Amino acid sequence: MTEGRDVQWVEVGEGQVGQRIDNFLMTRLKGVPRALVYRIVRKGEVRVNKKRVKVDYRLVIGDLVRIPPLRLTPREAVREVSDSLRNLLAGSVLVEGRDWLVINKPAGLAVHGGSGVKIGLIEALRQVREDLDFLELVHRLDRDTSGCLLLAKSRPALLALNESLKQHKMDKQYLALVAGRWPVKREFVSARLERFDAGNGERRVRVGAEGKVSRTRFGVREAFPRATLIEAEPVTGRTHQIRVHAAHAGFPLLGDDKYGTREGEVLSRKLGLSRLFLHAASLTFPEPTSGRPVQIKAPLPNDLEAVLQRARKFS
Repeated sequence: MTEGRDVQWVEVGEGQVGQRIDNFLMTRLKGVPRALVYRIVRKGEVRVNKKRVKVDYRLVIGDLVRIPPLRLTPREAVREVSDSLRNLLAGSVLVEGRDWLVINKPAGLAVHGGSGVKIGLIEALRQVREDLDFLELVHRLDRDTSGCLLLAKSRPALLALNESLKQHKMDKQYLALVAGRWPVKREFVSARLERFDAGNGERRVRVGAEGKVSRTRFGVREAFPRATLIEAEPVTGRTHQIRVHAAHAGFPLLGDDKYGTREGEVLSRKLGLSRLFLHAASLTFPEPTSGRPVQIKAPLPNDLEAVLQRARKFS
């Protein structure tokens, strides 16, 4: 990389081949919001081999990318990672391979910035891991969900892991606490899911005949007097699938402010639960280079473990 008058010229190496230009720029331009990246590409301020490109242009080896100097206003800038968040993320890596890593995502942290969120997990990690030229999410978790989250450190790894997702070769196991006594024989919930506008720009999901085919496997881990700790495995990967399927079956997740019930809210308060009880407990996937199976587990956070302790005593 060379610079002149703050203009950067970057030659594309093997690790960036096939990457979209917008994602390439997001990695290079720490603290820059995606909307600004789109704008400088559309205006032609970003050039590849001295030519204008679209935001979906995919890089090839040897491409020479012109990155213009940027002067961000405080409103535009992505928030700098605080020392507390930096330390939290650095200590949350469960396992790291040559071209992937699995992090134990904290609850309350969105995976992406946007919609009022100044900084998400991926933007923060790109600031924390300045040693990496490439870092992308393989899948997502809801903001209030904790647990295993897989990221790719190279374009080939991302493609391989995305293919594993499409071929259903990646298993994701969740733990959830639901209101009521889940029937032991109720192993699957199959119900079509569709997105809808809930007002104020909020998008939610509901069961609907015109929705996408969706299926979740459920199993009872532990039964309590008024709640059940369940295992959930999404066979398909729809937004809020576990939460909506559980509510559709009559057993909403505790702490769920979108799909929960008044009774569940009261029970959550009695158990001292202040957030959604949904945790990505384990993740199994084929290692992108060797194909060998990798299984990663994330321990239940202390706050959720404490809720279970209270649930065992609650009558």
